[in-house]
Amino acid sequence: MIKFNQQFHLRKASLEDQDIIWDILQQAIKRRKEEGSNQWQDGYPNMDSIKNDIQQDFGYVLESENQILGYAAVIFEIEPGYEIIEGKWLSDQEYVVIHRVAVSEEYIGLGIATKIFQEVEKVALSKKNFSIKVDTNFDNIPLLKILNKLNYTYCGEVYFRGSSRKAFQKLLN
Repeated sequence: MIKFNQQFHLRKASLEDQDIIWDILQQAIKRRKEEGSNQWQDGYPNMDSIKNDIQQDFGYVLESENQILGYAAVIFEIEPGYEIIEGKWLSDQEYVVIHRVAVSEEYIGLGIATKIFQEVEKVALSKKNFSIKVDTNFDNIPLLKILNKLNYTYCGEVYFRGSSRKAFQKLLN
């Protein structure tokens, strides 16, 4: 069980982590389906997504006491899907992209996804990057609540694999 004062650490994922990450993503895919969402119901993300993330240094895990609690792809490159937006980004400065956020089933409801976003903000700032962009399905209510709580601004719609996605940006101090 997670303790209030527990220490968390966001670190780059390794190939040794890929099976645990895949289990966490499969749990999230199942949760999205049970919630009635079509997000992640088309074969993406998959094990190749994870391997690619890790090989390109995009994969990050949040852990505590040597236990992996959650996963996210943190990308310090231009996201081609964000080049065209129906709306307007807050800025055109360099940005970090967060994709594929997933939390282990046993830690749902404990603020782990929020903690992942907070830790990514610290990583971005440490690299002198002051902007984060993220997108999600219109029906991903848990993530929409997190983005609202963390003061991300809704900027418009972007498109991935033929589907409209809500796009958000946060400028960091």
